[in-house]
Amino acid sequence: MRTPDITLAVVVGGLYAVGFLLMMQRSLIRIVLGFVLLGHGTNLLLLSAGRPGDPPLTGGGTAESGRYADPLPQAMALTSVVITFGLTAFLLALAYRSWWLTGHDEVRDDVEDRRIGTARERADSAERGTGARSVEAGEPEGTDDADDAAHHPPEENRYPPEENR
Repeated sequence: MRTPDITLAVVVGGLYAVGFLLMMQRSLIRIVLGFVLLGHGTNLLLLSAGRPGDPPLTGGGTAESGRYADPLPQAMALTSVVITFGLTAFLLALAYRSWWLTGHDEVRDDVEDRRIGTARERADSAERGTGARSVEAGEPEGTDDADDAAHHPPEENRYPPEENR
């Protein structure tokens, strides 16, 4: 491989690594920035798939297929730019709406997902015959599904007042 190819591969790999790292965070803005870095890495990857060459439309001459640049990677990169821009705008709107409703950009734990996980673990332990509740799931012994209602905020705290909607 040539040095520019290795450099481009390292840059694309770095953009993917940092993008995935940011997307694993709990902050919505970091998730959006991770998505943007993944989009840039994808664009570089698509553009590196093409090879340089002459423009396909010239003022004359013969059509030698090995001399001309392949327009498909450029078209795919342009499509990727448009899709990344649209999804970034959508994710920014979601992050802003979440900030407006909750006052922060942290993603909360999903209580329903946790309850389904503990129910599945209880069913698995019942099948094994142990009958013990799972403390690893974060549910202390002696709690039941009625205690999950205490984790939900009151209805008046979930949404902004009527005049702000």
